[in-house]
Amino acid sequence: MLPNGLRVILSKDQSTPVVSVAVYYDVGSRNEKEGRTGFAHLFEHMMFQGSENVAKAAHFQHIFNAGGTMNGTTSTERTNYFETLPANYLPLALWLESDRMLSLKVTQENLDNQRNAVQEEKRLRYDNQPYINAFLRINELIFKNPANAHSTIGSMEDLDAATIDDVREFFRVFYAPNNAVLSIVGDFDEQEARSFVAKYFEAIPSQPDPSPVDVSEPGEVAQTQETFYDRLAPAPAFVLGWKIPARRTPDYYPLTLAAELLFEGDSSRLYQKLVKGDESVVSIQGGVDERRGPSAWYIFALPKPGEQVEAIRQQIFDEIKRLGTLGPSGAEMEKLRNSLCNDAVRGRQSTMYRAQRIAEYALYDGDPHIIDSELDQYLGITAEGIKGAVSRFLDVENRVVLDIIPAAVVDEEAEMPATASPLPSGDVKQPAAPAPQIPPPQPDPAAAPAENPQVSGAARQPADTTTQTDSSGPLHP
Repeated sequence: MLPNGLRVILSKDQSTPVVSVAVYYDVGSRNEKEGRTGFAHLFEHMMFQGSENVAKAAHFQHIFNAGGTMNGTTSTERTNYFETLPANYLPLALWLESDRMLSLKVTQENLDNQRNAVQEEKRLRYDNQPYINAFLRINELIFKNPANAHSTIGSMEDLDAATIDDVREFFRVFYAPNNAVLSIVGDFDEQEARSFVAKYFEAIPSQPDPSPVDVSEPGEVAQTQETFYDRLAPAPAFVLGWKIPARRTPDYYPLTLAAELLFEGDSSRLYQKLVKGDESVVSIQGGVDERRGPSAWYIFALPKPGEQVEAIRQQIFDEIKRLGTLGPSGAEMEKLRNSLCNDAVRGRQSTMYRAQRIAEYALYDGDPHIIDSELDQYLGITAEGIKGAVSRFLDVENRVVLDIIPAAVVDEEAEMPATASPLPSGDVKQPAAPAPQIPPPQPDPAAAPAENPQVSGAARQPADTTTQTDSSGPLHP
């Protein structure tokens, strides 16, 4: 750990001459205040708008010109940024990440630009896609605590109301080194890596720790049933939702394995029964929303035209009851274990996978070494354990049934439930991260000093002294 509180994890692997860097900030939609939702995701965009020594969109250009890949994502739990590059470009990755941690350009122009980008993203990826807004609504029906219920895309009204002072304060509090984890995995010299980390990150001042977040929930779901009118849906569908215990708890592990058995892949029970068997549904899928607090378990089904929705839903409930009563077979347990081992081996072949998992365990659990033992936790789950967890948490009436009904034409003033139904200026959750794109060239802003809401005065970021960044000269957007 650096004196400013930045947690740094190094994992050396010389099998391939590449290096992956991941920076995880302990801020997600769970940290947003009511009336100021969407800030975590907004900052995912803002972090690519330039800093003191990096022009707007130049982060993309530097990484891509070096032959690397990169992205950033936002969830309820965290915001992360990551890149993989040829090994000799490690100083470049560290310089880029440190420069925006220290001196992000939080300006009115950038706020307006990225606020519009987020709102356009919501229109494109949520409001103009069938069924998607129902997934935002399901969290509001599962969770009662606004910190858990709202989506990461946030409320557009909240984003419109955001001021530059709001955004600067958000950056100051949550984008401090003591609220972050940096992991480096790949082919590097350890002494050099430590030297570069100290050079670029050590001078960044810490901030007071953010206030702790209360994500506690009562056991029951917020609402058991609702009808959602979707003007883009071509056919009726439904979403089922359950509230389950937090990640890495004794019941969480068997419930994730139950998801594998019921709806993951073509060999899963519900796929074989409803898609391949009686061919009553077009698709069935689901997921586990893993959180540090109460988590969620989902199933989405799209019946074929003419099929009885209630009958299909009952078949799903019956299959859950069967698993909770009889448990998985020996063959299913063997398949689960083989799949777990296969996924673990494949994942560890990627330096980026390891960089992200290590950073996640360090941020959430305070122990990056959990990556070495997590597989054993899953392999230790028995058929009896899966049966018991399904019986207690899934084969129950404490669940959400959200029917999605097509509404071809809806008058804006008709009395019908609002799409996405955001909480009153509250919190919201959902993954979101646009594909990286380089904006068109912009004038060189070098004439104006970068605004730095986090630092008063002295501490300036060391300039990138590497010569490998760009063979054609300085980059200006």
